[in-house]
Amino acid sequence: MLLKRVLQRRRAAWPDTHLILRGDRHFANPERITLALADGHTDFIFGLAGNRVLSPLATPFLNTNRQRQAVRGENARRLDQPLPTRTRSDHELEYAAGTWPQAFRVILKADVMDFEDNPRFVVTSLDLPSPECLSRDLDSARSQDENVIKMLKNALASDRTSDHRFLANHLRLFFACGADVLHHALRTNLLVHTELAQAQPATVMLKRFKIAVRVLQDKDRVKLQRPSNGPAKTLRPRRPPS
Repeated sequence: MLLKRVLQRRRAAWPDTHLILRGDRHFANPERITLALADGHTDFIFGLAGNRVLSPLATPFLNTNRQRQAVRGENARRLDQPLPTRTRSDHELEYAAGTWPQAFRVILKADVMDFEDNPRFVVTSLDLPSPECLSRDLDSARSQDENVIKMLKNALASDRTSDHRFLANHLRLFFACGADVLHHALRTNLLVHTELAQAQPATVMLKRFKIAVRVLQDKDRVKLQRPSNGPAKTLRPRRPPS
């Protein structure tokens, strides 16, 4: 198991550091759970798919939030305010899958939106964080990391990067990480005080790097005339005085 080798390397370098394994729902299997439990300084937060046991447990909380959503919408219409688009709450359950070594704490995010209900489950070995804190500050941070990766992959058209050779995939992952670091440095250094400080990679590429030119062809040369003005002129970094 790759995760086991990574955990062993991290533990060899930092023997007393508390580690938290975070992953999607396919990580919530007995092998990875047992791996975390075997280390006294390791906990886990894994996504969990709804099933015939968990989904009915979420129904009362979803019904309550659906009623709250209706009341909030009615109050907003009376006060001529924007209608709420969602109502959510976090709750704690106890659940044990048949293949797990024991029962664990399950956090339910009962999310009700205008067009559908979106219950989300997370299983964890952590005892102290409240359901709201664990869902908002720990699990959502992992989801946001995934969103950033997806945005970068879409902007660079690098979604198809699988290869039958490990080194090829590793090199592509290395390039993707480098692109993410460069994009972050560009936003936090050059674009920090502009409208692109929080922009997605595709927006930065479109407004900052895709510059129209006018092509003039002479007998012995081709000239490229760049625009001296444009909507993105203020986003260009100024040269420091010599």
